[in-house]
Amino acid sequence: MKLKDRMEVIQGDITRLKADAIVNAANPSLMGGGGVDGAIHRAGGPQILEECKEIIKKIGQLDTGKAVITTGGNLPASYVIHTVGPVWHGGTQDEAQLLAQAYTNSLQLASEHHLRTVAFPNISTGVYGYPKREAAQVALQAVTDYLRQHTLPEKVIFCCFDDENYRLYQEAVQALEE
Repeated sequence: MKLKDRMEVIQGDITRLKADAIVNAANPSLMGGGGVDGAIHRAGGPQILEECKEIIKKIGQLDTGKAVITTGGNLPASYVIHTVGPVWHGGTQDEAQLLAQAYTNSLQLASEHHLRTVAFPNISTGVYGYPKREAAQVALQAVTDYLRQHTLPEKVIFCCFDDENYRLYQEAVQALEE
């Protein structure tokens, strides 16, 4: 199977996706918040928050670029992989490396849990201010690098909420060469 065939770009609400896992662009506290984080917590119900509280009791907070997994609660997805993307500071504080780590660590967790399908939102492009075009390039590079070396997940879905991200991800996936 071609690498390009293992990736899909859609536009919509990630909380409605039936995937093995959806990725949450979380904040370090894992307590929910605005944007996709708040939407996932609201749609998934209290079970996700309870599991997040247990994780935070053990680790204190989730560092940027790291990822943890919980069940999906009331979501159609079986699991939620929570990762913290970087806040944009002009590209001078390793933002690209940290964003790539958020994608890679999420994919690694999916592999460890034998998950076949994983859906990502556009991590860090909302209130964290990461420029959308640059974020799309980092995301695609991290995902392609990972998929080249691993059989799982079989399919990665980029679930874009807005038109601009949808267009940028469509262009980036179409431009991929084998």
